[in-house]
Amino acid sequence: MTDPIEQRVAVVTGAGGGIGKAIALEMAADGAAVVVNDLGTSVSGDGTDQSAAQAVVDEIEAAGGRAVANTDNVADYASASNIIATAMDTFGRLDAVINNAGILRDRMFHKMDPDEWKAVIDVHLHGTFNVSRAAAPIFRQQEAGAYVHMTSTSGLIGNRGQANYSAAKAGIASLSKSIALDMAAFNVRSNCISPFAWSRMIGSIPTDTPEQQARVDKLKSMTPDKVAVLATYLASDRAADVSGQIFAARGNEIFLMGQSRPLRGIHRSEGWDPETIASEAMPALQGQFYPLEVSGEVFSWDPV
Repeated sequence: MTDPIEQRVAVVTGAGGGIGKAIALEMAADGAAVVVNDLGTSVSGDGTDQSAAQAVVDEIEAAGGRAVANTDNVADYASASNIIATAMDTFGRLDAVINNAGILRDRMFHKMDPDEWKAVIDVHLHGTFNVSRAAAPIFRQQEAGAYVHMTSTSGLIGNRGQANYSAAKAGIASLSKSIALDMAAFNVRSNCISPFAWSRMIGSIPTDTPEQQARVDKLKSMTPDKVAVLATYLASDRAADVSGQIFAARGNEIFLMGQSRPLRGIHRSEGWDPETIASEAMPALQGQFYPLEVSGEVFSWDPV
């Protein structure tokens, strides 16, 4: 049986290590040709190392697969367009884009400076737009294509010290839904994955307390290959009827994540003022308020 992704071409950004590398290897093993994009920066986005992407290409080719390295910057639209051009120039087609590139510059909100905010937004949110937009004319013309974007429970649920990252990841979830809606007429799909996996991106999580150390130990058991198989599925024709969704991959668990919908409404024929909102509306609604929880408190059980 021919694998649904065989003879397809995929771009994977941030594929020099961690989750991106696992996705590139998984897709190549399933027969896809892969553009391995990575600048080779540090977790904070500093420096470059062009050998990171090439090392993954070498590994794919050693296993009999097809791949090409690319070191363009997703945060710049012209540079991101070169990533897509690499796929077309090398393999003559493009079937899937996996937006995985990212950096971290964690800081409590009241201490975060504008440069820390902008750097993370540029790579995650603008980078996802840039690469996706560059691929859109190709997908539209061929009336086929799949986007897979990496969001995070930091954006879907919340985390402390990550206002920039959380905002970017929440924005990516909304961007994915808009792409799914706008591109549906061309048979183009767009979905998100919120990955739980140990990588250098979360290697900076503090371990100052026994509770923090226990959380890190749990994360270390969740390997990137668990995310890679879901990304490969979503990029393949097996997922032909799946679009506009947000999934989480956590060990051997796959979750369908909720999307914002009204929980409860309250009407007052006379209208509202601050006093009646305080005395009537809020008491009626507060039973369904969301608590100030972080991701680790919502996903509080051990991965299976």
